[in-house]
Amino acid sequence: ELGPAVAAAMRLGAVLSALRPALPLLLGLSLGCSLSLLRASWSHGAAEERCLAPGPPAPPVRGAPPEAAEGRSGPGHEDFRPRIVPYYRDPNKPYKKVLRTRYIQTELGFHERLFVAVLTSKATLNTLAVAVNKTVAHHFPRLLYFTGLRSAKVPHGMVLVAHGDERPIWLMYETMNYIHQHFGSDYDWFYIMQDDTYAQAEQVKALVTHLSINQDVYLGRAEEFIGGDEQARYCHGGFGYLLSRSLLLKLHPHLDSCRNEILSVRPDEWLGRCIIDFLGISCVSQLQGQHYHTYELAKNTEPEKEEEEEFQAALAVHPVSDMTLMYRLHKQFSRIQLDRVYQEIQELQMQIRNLTALTPAGETGVTWPVGINAPFLPKSRFEVISWDYFTEQHLFSCPDGSPKCELSGATKADVSEIIESAVEQLNHLYQPLLRFSKRQLLNGYRRFDPTRGMEYTLDLLLEAATQKGHSHVLAKRVSLVRPLSKVEIIPMPYVTEATRVQLVLPLTVQDLDFVANFLDMFAMNTLDTHDNALLTLLFIYHPYDAQRVGQMDVFAGVKAMVGELEKRYADVKIPWISVKTEVPSQVKLMDIVSKKHPVDTLFFLASVWTEINMEFLNRCRMNTISNWQVFFPVHFQEFNPALVYRGEQTASSNTDFLRDGHFDRHSFAEACFYNSDYMTARTKLAADILDRDEVLESMEVFDVFLHYSGLHLFRAVEPGLVQKYTLRSCNPRLSEELYHRCVLSNLEGLASRSHLAMALFEQEQANST
Repeated sequence: ELGPAVAAAMRLGAVLSALRPALPLLLGLSLGCSLSLLRASWSHGAAEERCLAPGPPAPPVRGAPPEAAEGRSGPGHEDFRPRIVPYYRDPNKPYKKVLRTRYIQTELGFHERLFVAVLTSKATLNTLAVAVNKTVAHHFPRLLYFTGLRSAKVPHGMVLVAHGDERPIWLMYETMNYIHQHFGSDYDWFYIMQDDTYAQAEQVKALVTHLSINQDVYLGRAEEFIGGDEQARYCHGGFGYLLSRSLLLKLHPHLDSCRNEILSVRPDEWLGRCIIDFLGISCVSQLQGQHYHTYELAKNTEPEKEEEEEFQAALAVHPVSDMTLMYRLHKQFSRIQLDRVYQEIQELQMQIRNLTALTPAGETGVTWPVGINAPFLPKSRFEVISWDYFTEQHLFSCPDGSPKCELSGATKADVSEIIESAVEQLNHLYQPLLRFSKRQLLNGYRRFDPTRGMEYTLDLLLEAATQKGHSHVLAKRVSLVRPLSKVEIIPMPYVTEATRVQLVLPLTVQDLDFVANFLDMFAMNTLDTHDNALLTLLFIYHPYDAQRVGQMDVFAGVKAMVGELEKRYADVKIPWISVKTEVPSQVKLMDIVSKKHPVDTLFFLASVWTEINMEFLNRCRMNTISNWQVFFPVHFQEFNPALVYRGEQTASSNTDFLRDGHFDRHSFAEACFYNSDYMTARTKLAADILDRDEVLESMEVFDVFLHYSGLHLFRAVEPGLVQKYTLRSCNPRLSEELYHRCVLSNLEGLASRSHLAMALFEQEQANST
């Protein structure tokens, strides 16, 4: 009887043992289904049996649709779905063009951070005000000088506002009005100081970055009113004070009342009384955890000997009696700031070492110098950054390609400074045991690493002297790095893409085969698109051709093509100028063109191989700034297809754009500049060379701007200027440098090294067979 029961128990045990791994899954599914059913029943019950308290219905939630207010979710929950509202313009209303602001920050309502006003006078404008301008003005983003009466000559580089009255209260009243009217909507903070105040510009800028702009701020050195025992304070003008934009906006409507009702001798006390009476705000020296530290100078103070903590922490120092004291203060505070920076660098380097030791790389992961990016690691031999060899007299990698040239200018100053710094660092490491002095630079190497800066390796012959007077000559190798500093954005004048471009195309007899393609590209990319660009042709006749122009004009075909273009485009006129010369000097040709155009003309000096397009013309407009910058693009020169493809099909221009060619750095034929800038530089050149016109044959327009203008010369690669390969004729009557440049341009434009090597290999293979 027990046999069947035992067998059944054994089968059940076998089944349970087989299902044992799946039991957690089965239990989880059953528990989940049970909880889902239970939650569904609760939700259904809550929807049917709502408990409402007696009284008026609750107001709907702000922003919710009526269906949601009644407990319904609305059709398809449309209130939670993003919807695209189609643009609709009423055809009955006239179309009004939307005017965009010049800068995006204006449209978004951004404000500049800090505006600085310096109160000066006619007596101190050329002394203390100049000292302020030379010490701290370049650290502030915007600084103006306010005076009652101005002197006959305003110092260079200072923006001065004269109110016409030297009365102190009137000067303060007019200054506050002027700041509100011209800068009240552009800046968040306004710092007002006197010309006998030395302010640490970087500390003041750091202060405003830690203050909230949503609060009315009147911050400075708080002083009691003369003869008053009240709790209110005004900010002493000698130590400068800070006003927020919100306070200035609230104060402006009451300035007239303050001028008529408040009597005071001191302008800072008058302003403090005005702010207290009408706004109820008193001057404070501490706000939002930030302290406004000041220091009052005693008579005959020696700034170099001041070691008090109060002096070193001061944002403003007063009174500064003369220019020399202002410069000495600036030197001392600069030294204090530099010592703080070096101390912070050492602390950061120590933290980097400690943290790097905990990384998987360990102490080997620390780069030198600590905190500077590691050197660039090339992935192939083509990415290796080469070292330039130099001595104290010569550089063996010259900008013009020559193997050896003398050190001069900035390069000579750089080498001298780096040697001096190396000896100074060695003395800092080994003193007082050893004292080093330089005898000679044996070898010098340098290279520019774009990831970290300029690297130097120096082999120095040194004389080491001990404390006992013994000396020994030894050679030592040192490595130094001049790291890349903080990147600064250079402010540039505003320019637009609406400026008309005047193309100037010089043509010689050798260029006749390429004129048709140039005119076709010009018509397609400028005339068809109605771009704001004009063209002037410059026909350069050889004296022999000029004598026979009545019987056979070598440019007759070009003139016929110009006539066809003018017939096709009725509103287009393409003028030409004829010139007779044996040596087509670029400067002499430009002199002729310049006299026939207005001074505000934007020239683009082109070559016959240039393919004009709208993209480049816009960059020409944006990169050329009148009285500021000229643009010399580096065009892309395609290689000789016979050497690159060797009979194969030419690569597609879409997939291999800017591939089989190079940027021709030897060519300066293309240039963008304003006529006024050229005329100014040309006048200086004429005064320098007097009547020696033969000098012009050895110069290009680039040389004129480089040597005789103070403008920025912007030279950059231009992918929008692509020129087909052609072997250009180099005029041997030009100067040796220009002829050499032309020959180099032809040689480097043949093909790349790999293509030339393959061509030589195939030629040798063919000769051997």
